[in-house]
Amino acid sequence: MILSDTERKIIESSIRDIPDFPKPGIVFKDITTILNNAKAYGVLMNHLYQRYKEYNLDYIAGIDARGFIFGAALAQMLGIGFVPIRKKGKLPYTTISEKYSLEYGVDEVEVHIDAFSAIPKARVLMIDDLIATGGTANAAANLINQAGATCVESCFIMGLTFLEGIKKLEEKTPVYTLIEVD
Repeated sequence: MILSDTERKIIESSIRDIPDFPKPGIVFKDITTILNNAKAYGVLMNHLYQRYKEYNLDYIAGIDARGFIFGAALAQMLGIGFVPIRKKGKLPYTTISEKYSLEYGVDEVEVHIDAFSAIPKARVLMIDDLIATGGTANAAANLINQAGATCVESCFIMGLTFLEGIKKLEEKTPVYTLIEVD
């Protein structure tokens, strides 16, 4: 299931462009404006529910931090569990972690070691707001698999196709983006 033209227009019109953030020459795509627009957020969440209701998912894994907003809501709508994939040092229990490269260094994400253990071979949808270079998403997909689950698809509200992170992630899992920016 893909977005209809009407759904796409509603969602796209609620995304704000912030020029020169976080540095000159970059146009930041601010999706927080979807959240305070009840119509756009409703269209988005209904679309995600319709797309994933037949996937036989066991969990939604949301990437820190905007993935929590969409993932937790979708998990509740689907009647399944939600698992946060956090930045290093934010989870209180035993974790597994995965490092990934940034243009300016290295970062790390982690998940509880037993996050998916209640359901053997759990089927997981990973979700976040945006995929750019794919470093965080690839690390998160690796964590899901290391924790004994299967990342059946990765979902992003927006994909920056010119940075090729989608292509890298597609080597591990199918990728669905609602809106692509070339």
